[in-house]
Amino acid sequence: MKTFIQKGWRPCLVIILLFIIWESVTKIMEVPAWLLPAPSQILQEAITGWPNYSHHLLSTIQLALIGCLIGSSVGILVAICLHRVPFIRESFYPLLIVSQNIPVIVLAPLLVIWFGFGILPKIIVITLVCFFPITVAALDGFRQTSHELKHYMQMAGATKGQIFWKLEWPYALPSVFSGLKISATYSVMGAVISEWLGAKKGIGVYMTLASSSFRTDRVFVAIFLIIFLALLFFALIVRIENRVIKWRPKEEGHKDE
Repeated sequence: MKTFIQKGWRPCLVIILLFIIWESVTKIMEVPAWLLPAPSQILQEAITGWPNYSHHLLSTIQLALIGCLIGSSVGILVAICLHRVPFIRESFYPLLIVSQNIPVIVLAPLLVIWFGFGILPKIIVITLVCFFPITVAALDGFRQTSHELKHYMQMAGATKGQIFWKLEWPYALPSVFSGLKISATYSVMGAVISEWLGAKKGIGVYMTLASSSFRTDRVFVAIFLIIFLALLFFALIVRIENRVIKWRPKEEGHKDE
Protein backbone atom coordinates (compact mmCIF):
# COMPACT_ATOMS: atom_id res chain seq x y z
CA MET A 1 0.00 0.00 0.00
CA LYS A 2 2.85 2.35 0.84
CA THR A 3 4.42 1.66 -2.55
CA PHE A 4 1.15 2.53 -4.31
CA ILE A 5 0.90 5.83 -2.41
CA GLN A 6 4.49 6.68 -3.31
CA LYS A 7 4.40 5.67 -6.99
CA GLY A 8 0.72 5.30 -7.90
CA TRP A 9 0.27 9.04 -8.40
CA ARG A 10 2.52 8.99 -11.47
CA PRO A 11 0.29 6.97 -13.82
CA CYS A 12 -2.75 8.79 -12.38
CA LEU A 13 -1.13 12.11 -13.24
CA VAL A 14 -0.35 10.92 -16.78
CA ILE A 15 -3.97 9.81 -17.28
CA ILE A 16 -5.28 13.16 -16.00
CA LEU A 17 -2.95 15.04 -18.36
CA LEU A 18 -4.11 12.93 -21.29
CA PHE A 19 -7.74 13.69 -20.49
CA ILE A 20 -6.95 17.41 -20.22
CA ILE A 21 -5.25 17.36 -23.62
CA TRP A 22 -8.14 15.35 -25.07
CA GLU A 23 -10.70 17.82 -23.69
CA SER A 24 -8.72 20.82 -24.94
CA VAL A 25 -8.26 19.45 -28.45
CA THR A 26 -11.95 18.63 -28.89
CA LYS A 27 -12.97 22.11 -27.67
CA ILE A 28 -10.36 24.10 -29.61
CA MET A 29 -10.79 22.19 -32.88
CA GLU A 30 -14.57 21.91 -32.42
CA VAL A 31 -14.58 18.18 -33.12
CA PRO A 32 -18.13 16.84 -33.61
CA ALA A 33 -19.38 14.72 -30.73
CA TRP A 34 -20.30 11.85 -33.05
CA LEU A 35 -16.68 11.72 -34.24
CA LEU A 36 -14.78 12.16 -30.95
CA PRO A 37 -16.68 13.26 -27.84
CA ALA A 38 -14.89 15.16 -25.09
CA PRO A 39 -14.15 13.36 -21.80
CA SER A 40 -16.67 15.63 -20.06
CA GLN A 41 -19.39 14.45 -22.48
CA ILE A 42 -18.43 10.81 -21.89
CA LEU A 43 -18.54 11.32 -18.13
CA GLN A 44 -21.92 13.00 -18.37
CA GLU A 45 -23.29 10.10 -20.42
CA ALA A 46 -21.80 7.60 -17.96
CA ILE A 47 -23.66 9.29 -15.10
CA THR A 48 -26.98 10.07 -16.75
CA GLY A 49 -27.09 6.85 -18.77
CA TRP A 50 -26.59 4.50 -15.82
CA PRO A 51 -30.16 3.10 -16.06
CA ASN A 52 -29.52 2.29 -19.73
CA TYR A 53 -26.43 0.15 -19.23
CA SER A 54 -26.52 -1.04 -15.60
CA HIS A 55 -28.23 -4.34 -16.50
CA HIS A 56 -25.77 -4.79 -19.38
CA LEU A 57 -22.87 -4.33 -16.96
CA LEU A 58 -24.22 -6.91 -14.49
CA SER A 59 -24.75 -9.42 -17.30
CA THR A 60 -21.17 -9.04 -18.51
CA ILE A 61 -19.77 -9.37 -14.98
CA GLN A 62 -21.73 -12.59 -14.42
CA LEU A 63 -20.69 -14.04 -17.77
CA ALA A 64 -17.02 -13.10 -17.29
CA LEU A 65 -16.90 -14.59 -13.78
CA ILE A 66 -18.45 -17.89 -14.86
CA GLY A 67 -16.22 -18.14 -17.91
CA CYS A 68 -13.10 -17.21 -15.95
CA LEU A 69 -13.80 -19.82 -13.27
CA ILE A 70 -14.40 -22.55 -15.85
CA GLY A 71 -11.45 -21.48 -18.00
CA SER A 72 -9.13 -21.32 -14.99
CA SER A 73 -10.22 -24.74 -13.77
CA VAL A 74 -9.74 -26.24 -17.23
CA GLY A 75 -6.33 -24.58 -17.58
CA ILE A 76 -5.08 -25.90 -14.24
CA LEU A 77 -6.38 -29.42 -14.93
CA VAL A 78 -4.77 -29.44 -18.38
CA ALA A 79 -1.47 -28.23 -16.91
CA ILE A 80 -1.53 -30.96 -14.25
CA CYS A 81 -2.25 -33.66 -16.84
CA LEU A 82 0.51 -32.42 -19.15
CA HIS A 83 2.96 -32.28 -16.27
CA ARG A 84 2.15 -35.62 -14.67
CA VAL A 85 1.92 -37.61 -17.93
CA PRO A 86 4.89 -36.91 -20.25
CA PHE A 87 3.26 -38.82 -23.13
CA ILE A 88 0.25 -36.49 -23.08
CA ARG A 89 2.53 -33.43 -22.88
CA GLU A 90 4.59 -34.51 -25.88
CA SER A 91 1.46 -35.31 -27.89
CA PHE A 92 -0.84 -32.40 -27.10
CA TYR A 93 1.31 -29.43 -26.05
CA PRO A 94 2.14 -28.46 -29.67
CA LEU A 95 -1.57 -28.63 -30.47
CA LEU A 96 -2.32 -26.19 -27.64
CA ILE A 97 0.11 -23.70 -29.14
CA VAL A 98 -1.44 -24.13 -32.59
CA SER A 99 -4.93 -23.61 -31.17
CA GLN A 100 -3.96 -20.12 -30.01
CA ASN A 101 -3.19 -19.08 -33.57
CA ILE A 102 -6.87 -19.39 -34.49
CA PRO A 103 -8.68 -16.07 -33.83
CA VAL A 104 -11.58 -16.48 -31.42
CA ILE A 105 -13.66 -14.04 -33.45
CA VAL A 106 -13.46 -16.55 -36.33
CA LEU A 107 -14.59 -19.46 -34.16
CA ALA A 108 -17.50 -17.51 -32.69
CA PRO A 109 -19.89 -17.91 -35.68
CA LEU A 110 -19.11 -21.63 -35.82
CA LEU A 111 -19.93 -22.02 -32.15
CA VAL A 112 -23.29 -20.35 -32.74
CA ILE A 113 -24.02 -22.79 -35.57
CA TRP A 114 -23.04 -25.78 -33.45
CA PHE A 115 -24.49 -24.80 -30.06
CA GLY A 116 -27.10 -22.13 -30.78
CA PHE A 117 -27.51 -18.68 -29.22
CA GLY A 118 -27.59 -19.79 -25.58
CA ILE A 119 -24.98 -19.31 -22.89
CA LEU A 120 -22.93 -22.39 -23.89
CA PRO A 121 -21.09 -20.88 -26.91
CA LYS A 122 -20.33 -17.76 -24.85
CA ILE A 123 -18.80 -19.82 -22.04
CA ILE A 124 -16.76 -21.77 -24.61
CA VAL A 125 -15.38 -18.51 -26.07
CA ILE A 126 -14.30 -17.22 -22.65
CA THR A 127 -12.84 -20.62 -21.73
CA LEU A 128 -10.77 -20.69 -24.93
CA VAL A 129 -9.46 -17.22 -24.12
CA CYS A 130 -8.69 -17.93 -20.45
CA PHE A 131 -7.30 -21.44 -20.17
CA PHE A 132 -4.11 -21.12 -22.24
CA PRO A 133 -2.27 -18.48 -20.12
CA ILE A 134 -2.91 -20.49 -16.97
CA THR A 135 -1.80 -23.75 -18.59
CA VAL A 136 1.49 -22.30 -19.82
CA ALA A 137 2.16 -20.44 -16.55
CA ALA A 138 1.44 -23.51 -14.41
CA LEU A 139 3.68 -25.73 -16.55
CA ASP A 140 6.51 -23.23 -16.19
CA GLY A 141 5.93 -23.19 -12.45
CA PHE A 142 6.10 -26.98 -12.24
CA ARG A 143 9.36 -26.99 -14.19
CA GLN A 144 10.92 -24.45 -11.80
CA THR A 145 10.58 -26.77 -8.82
CA SER A 146 13.83 -27.18 -6.91
CA HIS A 147 15.55 -30.38 -8.07
CA GLU A 148 17.43 -30.62 -4.76
CA LEU A 149 14.21 -30.62 -2.72
CA LYS A 150 12.59 -33.05 -5.11
CA HIS A 151 15.58 -35.40 -4.85
CA TYR A 152 15.50 -35.10 -1.05
CA MET A 153 11.81 -36.05 -0.92
CA GLN A 154 12.45 -39.03 -3.20
CA MET A 155 15.22 -40.18 -0.90
CA ALA A 156 12.82 -39.82 2.04
CA GLY A 157 10.41 -42.21 0.32
CA ALA A 158 7.75 -39.70 -0.79
CA THR A 159 5.34 -40.85 -3.47
CA LYS A 160 4.79 -38.97 -6.72
CA GLY A 161 1.51 -37.64 -5.38
CA GLN A 162 3.14 -36.35 -2.22
CA ILE A 163 5.93 -34.73 -4.20
CA PHE A 164 3.39 -33.00 -6.43
CA TRP A 165 1.01 -31.68 -3.76
CA LYS A 166 3.62 -30.82 -1.11
CA LEU A 167 6.42 -29.51 -3.35
CA GLU A 168 5.61 -28.95 -7.03
CA TRP A 169 2.17 -27.42 -6.53
CA PRO A 170 3.28 -24.86 -3.90
CA TYR A 171 6.28 -24.01 -6.08
CA ALA A 172 3.98 -23.41 -9.05
CA LEU A 173 1.45 -21.22 -7.19
CA PRO A 174 3.17 -17.88 -8.00
CA SER A 175 3.22 -18.82 -11.69
CA VAL A 176 -0.39 -20.00 -11.53
CA PHE A 177 -1.48 -16.64 -10.11
CA SER A 178 0.48 -14.87 -12.86
CA GLY A 179 -1.57 -16.81 -15.39
CA LEU A 180 -4.76 -16.06 -13.46
CA LYS A 181 -4.07 -12.32 -13.66
CA ILE A 182 -3.81 -12.55 -17.44
CA SER A 183 -6.86 -14.78 -17.75
CA ALA A 184 -8.94 -12.57 -15.45
CA THR A 185 -8.39 -9.57 -17.69
CA TYR A 186 -8.90 -11.65 -20.84
CA SER A 187 -12.21 -12.97 -19.47
CA VAL A 188 -13.80 -9.52 -19.80
CA MET A 189 -12.66 -9.26 -23.41
CA GLY A 190 -13.91 -12.80 -24.07
CA ALA A 191 -17.28 -11.96 -22.51
CA VAL A 192 -17.69 -8.90 -24.75
CA ILE A 193 -16.73 -10.89 -27.85
CA SER A 194 -19.15 -13.66 -26.90
CA GLU A 195 -21.94 -11.11 -26.49
CA TRP A 196 -21.47 -10.12 -30.11
CA LEU A 197 -22.71 -13.60 -31.02
CA GLY A 198 -26.30 -12.60 -30.48
CA ALA A 199 -26.85 -11.95 -26.78
CA LYS A 200 -29.84 -9.98 -25.52
CA LYS A 201 -27.86 -7.97 -22.96
CA GLY A 202 -24.29 -7.21 -22.00
CA ILE A 203 -21.67 -4.53 -22.59
CA GLY A 204 -20.99 -6.02 -26.02
CA VAL A 205 -24.65 -5.57 -26.95
CA TYR A 206 -24.68 -2.04 -25.51
CA MET A 207 -21.57 -1.16 -27.53
CA THR A 208 -23.05 -2.59 -30.74
CA LEU A 209 -26.30 -0.64 -30.34
CA ALA A 210 -24.38 2.56 -29.55
CA SER A 211 -22.10 2.14 -32.55
CA SER A 212 -24.96 1.48 -34.97
CA SER A 213 -26.75 4.65 -33.77
CA PHE A 214 -23.56 6.77 -33.95
CA ARG A 215 -23.62 7.38 -30.16
CA THR A 216 -19.85 7.58 -29.87
CA ASP A 217 -20.06 8.80 -26.30
CA ARG A 218 -21.81 5.55 -25.33
CA VAL A 219 -19.18 3.54 -27.19
CA PHE A 220 -16.49 5.20 -25.08
CA VAL A 221 -18.54 4.55 -21.95
CA ALA A 222 -18.57 0.86 -22.87
CA ILE A 223 -14.81 0.93 -23.50
CA PHE A 224 -14.09 2.49 -20.11
CA LEU A 225 -16.42 0.00 -18.43
CA ILE A 226 -14.47 -2.87 -20.01
CA ILE A 227 -11.19 -1.35 -18.81
CA PHE A 228 -12.61 -0.87 -15.31
CA LEU A 229 -13.83 -4.47 -15.11
CA ALA A 230 -10.48 -5.82 -16.31
CA LEU A 231 -8.63 -3.79 -13.68
CA LEU A 232 -11.12 -4.85 -11.01
CA PHE A 233 -10.66 -8.54 -11.83
CA PHE A 234 -6.87 -8.09 -11.86
CA ALA A 235 -6.96 -6.41 -8.43
CA LEU A 236 -9.15 -9.22 -7.08
CA ILE A 237 -6.63 -11.87 -8.18
CA VAL A 238 -3.78 -9.86 -6.63
CA ARG A 239 -5.75 -9.67 -3.38
CA ILE A 240 -6.33 -13.42 -3.35
CA GLU A 241 -2.67 -14.05 -4.23
CA ASN A 242 -1.46 -11.98 -1.29
CA ARG A 243 -3.66 -13.98 1.06
CA VAL A 244 -2.81 -17.42 -0.36
CA ILE A 245 0.95 -17.07 -0.90
CA LYS A 246 1.98 -15.63 2.45
CA TRP A 247 5.12 -17.77 2.59
CA ARG A 248 6.69 -16.17 -0.50
CA PRO A 249 9.59 -13.88 0.39
CA LYS A 250 9.10 -10.25 -0.60
CA GLU A 251 11.28 -8.74 -3.26
CA GLU A 252 13.82 -6.12 -2.27
CA GLY A 253 11.85 -3.38 -3.93
CA HIS A 254 8.73 -4.27 -1.87
CA LYS A 255 10.21 -4.51 1.61
CA ASP A 256 8.61 -1.27 2.70
CA GLU A 257 5.10 -2.26 1.70
